[in-house]
This record gives sequence, structure tokens and C-alpha cells, in this order.
Amino acid sequence: MASSSPSPAAAVDFLFLLQKLKTTPRTGWVKRGVQQPESIADHMYRMGMMALIVGPDAGVNINRCIKMGIVHDVAEAIVGDITPYCNVAPEEKHRLEMDAISQIKAMLGEGTSAAQEISELWHEYEANQSKEAKLVKDFDKLEMIIQAHEYEQDQGKALQEFFDSTEGRFTTDTGKAWAAELYARRAAAATSTPGEKPV
Repeated sequence: MASSSPSPAAAVDFLFLLQKLKTTPRTGWVKRGVQQPESIADHMYRMGMMALIVGPDAGVNINRCIKMGIVHDVAEAIVGDITPYCNVAPEEKHRLEMDAISQIKAMLGEGTSAAQEISELWHEYEANQSKEAKLVKDFDKLEMIIQAHEYEQDQGKALQEFFDSTEGRFTTDTGKAWAAELYARRAAAATSTPGEKPV
């Protein structure tokens, strides 16, 4: 069983790699002309906070969900943010990201617990079979439409397509409830007077 920690050099190499997540804007927003779009790391951070606040009623391992939230897009530090706009087949995207996870494992050290845990969390998320993966998948979609709503409000963008792409795809009670709350607030904002904040 893996137990050793990464060497200081390996740890710092990995931390430098994560800079790519902080500086790479999310492709969907770039394609839609959003000004100062969020980075991949921005997206992952709010997902981690979603998992932190979900509470015991969700019936999941919260710590595992937090970790999965901050790991699920880590491969994008190497391959970038590949979206349907990029004309890359899902199978090829998965292959590229699997190869990136292998590179990250090698960087941290194949025998380290860190390498093993990152790989396990990423593969669990991709498989979408565990309760934790299903919830974090919902958070991935939810964070995107929260951000879309914020850009609609702050920049006057029309971003309905992001809501359309997630409609009917939430699978957990938490995801459905939080999405319903967002839809209600978006509907209220659409009918409010310009400059007026909906309650």
C-alpha cells in the first residue's frame, strides 16, 4: 500500500504545474466573449466549497467530495480545458486526460499516497458510480450555471445554452434542489426592474 510522501522537489514541481489551472480560463466563457473569465482553478475552488457546506443530509463522505472537487479537473493542467466546442471526441478527451493523470502520478512518485489518491479520485469521478461522484458531477454542472447566471447579471450576456445543456441532468436530491433555487433566482432577476436586486 502506498504510504511515502512526494519528495520536496516532486511536491514543488506539482505545485508549479497547478499554476496552469490558475491561469487557464474556462473555454466555454472564452468562446462566448466573457470578460475576465474564471479560471479552471476558480471553478474547482467553488466546487470544493459546495462539498464543504452540503452537510450530513446528503448521505455522502463529505471529505471525499471536497477532495474530488479539487481533483476532478486536475488533468487540465496538462491538456487544457477541452469542451464540446473543441471538436475532440469524448473518447479522445478521456484518453488524453488519463495520460495526464499518469504523468501527474509519475511526477509525484508512483509509490506515493498522493499519487495514488489523486488517481483514485479522478477515476472515481469519471466512472460516476459512487454517491460521492454523482454529487460532485452535479456540483460541476451547478457551478457552471451559477457562473453563467453571474455573467448574465454582471455582463449582460445571453448564456441560455449553458442552462439548456444541464436541464434534466441533475441526479442527486441536493443537485436538483440547489439548481431549482438558482432557476427561481434567475427567473426573478429576469422580471426585476433594471438596477433592482431580486429578493
